[in-house]
Amino acid sequence: MPDYDARTALIVVDVQNDFADPAGSLSVAGGEAVVARTNEEVARAREAGVPVFYTQDWHPPHTPHFEQDGGIWPVHCVQDSWGAAFHPALRVDGEVIRKGANGEDGYSGFTMRDPTSGEEVPTALASQLAERGIERVAIVGLATDYCVKETALDARRLGLETVVIRDAIAAVDLEDGDGAAALEAMATVGAQLE
Repeated sequence: MPDYDARTALIVVDVQNDFADPAGSLSVAGGEAVVARTNEEVARAREAGVPVFYTQDWHPPHTPHFEQDGGIWPVHCVQDSWGAAFHPALRVDGEVIRKGANGEDGYSGFTMRDPTSGEEVPTALASQLAERGIERVAIVGLATDYCVKETALDARRLGLETVVIRDAIAAVDLEDGDGAAALEAMATVGAQLE
């Protein structure tokens, strides 16, 4: 477990119905278990008085990110839909960082990428962490092999100490072993896996 102090923040990645609920369009096996474990970490962080940030996929109904529009993913996390809402059992007690609202790919909590041009734009997360003097982040949420991994890689690229809490994440595993490969990729750049 990470120790929460004044220079640490918790990032809760995409614990939304489409990922965490078995009825979601991109349901992650073990997603509901992640909700309960995430709530424990949120409680620990808030008791320590540190900020908690929640990333939220927030897509328009049509985007090149979606299979129906030429992308690779089924329609998911459409703005103001049940699927985009945070899981009802999730304790939401902090800032929300929405990503993909203009059709971008929003894998990382820190950056979004235009699916056509590849141009990257930042979310508000890095600036909000900097404003609070945050040097270290703990990461939980969904899914290990996509948004958790990309958020951790970006955190390290930005020079943040990064802890990924292994029992509070779960992988999509589109290809067998994707989750394990994501853990290795995060460890390779210096993220701690706890």
